[in-house]
Amino acid sequence: MPRIALRTRLKPGAEEAYEREHATIPAELEADMREAGVRSWTIWRDGLDLFHVVEVDDWAAMQERMRDSAADQAWQSRMNRFLDRDFDPSAIRLREVWKM
Repeated sequence: MPRIALRTRLKPGAEEAYEREHATIPAELEADMREAGVRSWTIWRDGLDLFHVVEVDDWAAMQERMRDSAADQAWQSRMNRFLDRDFDPSAIRLREVWKM
């Protein structure tokens, strides 16, 4: 199963609020993600930097399917207020080098 590694960055001071928001996610969002092929999504935080590992059947198909998800649109609106929009995550390409 493909695993995707992503990196995003928080705005300074948003760390605790971001973690509080992620304590639970809406059931509708999780259902939509699972239907779109997401098997797991883990986020780690180091200061302002967020590192995501996503196990998903097909990353591009999942992104396309989630575009029509009202639950995801609402979630992204909530989460985007915490993210540093000057940080360009598309410039970061995490590539798996080794696994045990």
